[in-house]
Amino acid sequence: MSVDPSSLAVTLGAAVGALVLGVDPQIEVEQAEAVSHTVQQSASRLLEGVSAAIESLPPEAQAPAEQVVTETSERLQNEIEVLLPDGAASHEEEVAESGNGETISAAEQVDVIEPSYSAAVTPMLSAAPSISPFTSTAPTVPIGAVAVFAPWLKKAGAICDGITAPVLAALYSVENSFRYGPTAPVSPAGALGPGQFMPGTWEIYGTDADGDGKADVLGVADPVMASGRLLCDDWDRIEQWKKDGRVVGDTLSLTLAAYNAGAGAVLRSGGMPAGLPDYENQTKPYVAKILAARPAFARMLSPFLALELPTEAHDLGRRVIGEAFRYIGLPYVWGGGNIEGPTGGGFDCSGLTSFALHAAAGIVLPRTSETQWHVGIEVPLDQARAGDLVFGNWQAGGPGHVGIYLGGGLMVHAPTTGDVVRIGEVFPDMRARRIV
Repeated sequence: MSVDPSSLAVTLGAAVGALVLGVDPQIEVEQAEAVSHTVQQSASRLLEGVSAAIESLPPEAQAPAEQVVTETSERLQNEIEVLLPDGAASHEEEVAESGNGETISAAEQVDVIEPSYSAAVTPMLSAAPSISPFTSTAPTVPIGAVAVFAPWLKKAGAICDGITAPVLAALYSVENSFRYGPTAPVSPAGALGPGQFMPGTWEIYGTDADGDGKADVLGVADPVMASGRLLCDDWDRIEQWKKDGRVVGDTLSLTLAAYNAGAGAVLRSGGMPAGLPDYENQTKPYVAKILAARPAFARMLSPFLALELPTEAHDLGRRVIGEAFRYIGLPYVWGGGNIEGPTGGGFDCSGLTSFALHAAAGIVLPRTSETQWHVGIEVPLDQARAGDLVFGNWQAGGPGHVGIYLGGGLMVHAPTTGDVVRIGEVFPDMRARRIV
């Protein structure tokens, strides 16, 4: 395998950034490879961590690769140290100079939801560790979590100019490491789901974003969209307070602080919440860690943020994709799903395509990938358009897998047991078939 230095630097640098920023290196490597795929077509999927990535290189390339990791580790460590609580007094000094000492009126207390989330379970930003690129004590994130959340992070990141998808992703990594579903941990204070919503706040912001008939605080779509709306509301509120001279500071930092401690804490402090132990030991480090993680998540999300359906994609193809996107994050269940929706708690690959085609166009497909291959007409993969079906994992009886083509070499599919409905790269052996 030939090694392109720029591609290697992107992949390894992103992986080391993940170790520093509390993100599973497996996720970072997988997404970094997607970014560099056009440069290094023959690169294998680096899903076993940085150590496996380096070991897979030719002997003459391993030493330079280790040097890239070392240099990137040192650079990122130096950059992150300035954000640590012991070394960053800027927020405290700012509040001391600008705090107006005003209290919140009864009317403001109704308008300002506080606190939205439990500061008690916010992960603390510890002192910068001595980083080994081959080990990590960072909280693990399920493989593919960013891909599962990406479509909704993109949508929520478009609600207002101040809150972007990378900001939301970094916040979710800090809040609950993207853990969702029935087994997602509940904080001691009762905060729920990947967005760690307190019940009272969820009653206000929780809605059915994905059209599955319920507002699910433990899901993917509903919490992400709720977080986007809450953050944008706080952003607008803080911008107005700044214009009124009631608070000072960076609007994004104050908005993130409001997500953790409540907007009322920002207003009472005249800026970044300060003074109380919870503010000093949790809110400030919480904000710093999200801001530090934002660039890494911008890299990881870049393939998904750039994903747009081709302009020639017809409306029916868009609808097929839209129906499948409703269930991004739903577990893979062998034999799961039909034209009515998920069964047994999820979909398998052909169950997802059966549902999406029926929901979008009223088309009833045969149940398996092998039989679905015989519907419609085959088209060259390089001529596939959004909404076409793509088939792979060829066996004696036909294709063992099917997904829905998105364009740009990507598909939405239900991959395998233990995984979830997600966006992924088209397999090398795939062939396309036009149904709609």
